[in-house]
Order: sequence, then structure tokens, then C-alpha cells
Amino acid sequence: MPLGLGRRKKPPPLVENEEAGGGRGGAGGEPPGGPGAGEGTPPGLPPPALRPRLVFHTQLAHGSPTGRVEGFSNVRELYGKIGQAFGIPPAEVMFCTLNTHKVDMEKLLGGQIGLEDFIFAHTKGQRKEVQVFKSEEALGLTITDNGAGYAFIKRIREGSVIDRIPVIGVGDMIEAIDGRSLVGARHFEVAKMLKELPRGRSFALQLTEPRRAFDMIGPRAGGGRGGGPQMGSGRGTLRLRSRGPPTLEEQPSAFEERAVAKVDDLLESYMGIRDSELAATMVELGRDARDPDTLAQALDSQLGDFAFPDEFVFDVWGAIGDARAGRG
Repeated sequence: MPLGLGRRKKPPPLVENEEAGGGRGGAGGEPPGGPGAGEGTPPGLPPPALRPRLVFHTQLAHGSPTGRVEGFSNVRELYGKIGQAFGIPPAEVMFCTLNTHKVDMEKLLGGQIGLEDFIFAHTKGQRKEVQVFKSEEALGLTITDNGAGYAFIKRIREGSVIDRIPVIGVGDMIEAIDGRSLVGARHFEVAKMLKELPRGRSFALQLTEPRRAFDMIGPRAGGGRGGGPQMGSGRGTLRLRSRGPPTLEEQPSAFEERAVAKVDDLLESYMGIRDSELAATMVELGRDARDPDTLAQALDSQLGDFAFPDEFVFDVWGAIGDARAGRG
């Protein structure tokens, strides 16, 4: 789409069974075991015998023994492993935070997990239905999703329509609007639906709040990232992807951190969502793009469902350039 044409205590080290000598798979030669070993391995992954075994410690955020999870490729599979570890249905997991049991949206598990991060799983708590009168065009909500079918509230702007309804809180899953189920909807679809509700009328929000311990209540609003913690401890991160296999990566560079933060801010400003994984993908696509048109074409190719407007793409291009130059 050319522009202008429309559109979480530190546990012991968690990397076990490190790679055998001889390099990573795909570097040439036969895999261990001779010809055929590693057949059926997804593209981009080395044969199983050469992969590091990544084991993460986890707890249920409201309280539980410590479990271990491994062998997941994406967020949906992670929730399945958490369900197995604690004997609960995976659908009970609403979202995860890293290195804290509190509902802290600045420590939300997104697309990356530090290799020594501790995962806290927040499960479904009380359901509630709230009547909301839309007295202003903007409700004051920022929406995100868990990558597995649940959209929930990440931020409530101080003084907004929703801020005046104390029963609604950060971390609440938006289950339905006026009886229309939103399970399976992406964050941008939920944000769009809320934006399109007519001003001057009431609507029903069906919500599910995360199960909480007494000290788990976090702030309803936030003024930004506030210099949030960096994940991991210099050992690298596991990058989860909605499409394709996960990858082991070095800690993000200063440029990448700045660029992802700037693009995430733009997502909130334009679309009412925050999604660090999406922002990181956009930075990947834009870091080598020659010009805004090339960026637009790359976004359409990989992220066409979002139908990003031209002015947003221009701002993303500028944000990546500013981050590369160290501005802002």
C-alpha cells in the first residue's frame, strides 16, 4: 500500500542441556544421529538434539507452589503448559506478568521473556457487568490482549469516563459488550468497537477481573512506562512470535528499546492499544526500510489486518528514525 493510496525472586539458571559441541543446527553437516535426524523440524529451528532446553519457573499470581514450564513456542502454548503445571484449564489464564505477582501492566509478558524471568500467571476471578454511559467520545481506556483470545484493560486515563466507575479496573478482561462476545477478538477490534459506540447512550460491559491476593491491586492509571524494568539479566531473551518458531536473542539494543517504546506510544495514541510485540515487529520491518512507502508495503505484507492509516505510518517512520538518531 503506497502511502497516499489508502489504508517478574531470581531462581537458578534456567538454561539446561546446553548445545552440544559442533555448532548450531543449520550450519552444515548432518544432524546428530545421522541422516534423517531432525526430520520434521520446523523451519528456523535447529534439530532437537542441538536446542538449549529452556525451563522457566512459574506461580499462580494469587498464590501457589512453584512450577516449571518448558517446551512452548508461543503464548497460547505457554498457557497450556501453565495449565498442566497447576492442573487448571489453560483458558483460566488471563495474562502473565514477569517478576511480580501484582497486576502491573508495566511488567506484562508480551513477546519476550528474559531467560531468568519468573512468570506469574493471573487467572480468572469475579465476573461483573457494568452499565456505562458514554458521555464523551473517548472512554479513557487503553486495550491490550494476551495473544490467546482475551482482550483486557491495560490503562485507565485519570479523570476519564471509565476512571469515574471504580468497579472497573486495570487487568479486567472485556468479555462482551452489550452481550456480544469478544472472546477471540484482538485488542484493536475491541478498541474500535468501543470507539464506534454512539455518544450519549449507555452500554453494558461484561468483565472478568483477575483473581487477586489482598496486596495485588495496582494503579488504575499510569502516565507512561516510567522507565520500566528491563527483562532478563544479560543472558538474552526468548522471543515469542505469533507466526513462526520462537528465537533466542540478545538483549535489545538501546536503539531497539527506544524505537519499540516510541512505536508502542503511537499505537496507543492512534488506536487505543498497547502491544510491545506488535511494536517490536514494526520496528523490525522498518529498521531497513528505505522510505515510508517501503515501510508501508512491509506493514501491509505482514500486518495487513490492521489497515494502518498513512499518517500513522509516517509517524512510525519518523519514530524509528528518531530512535536511531538517539532523539527523544
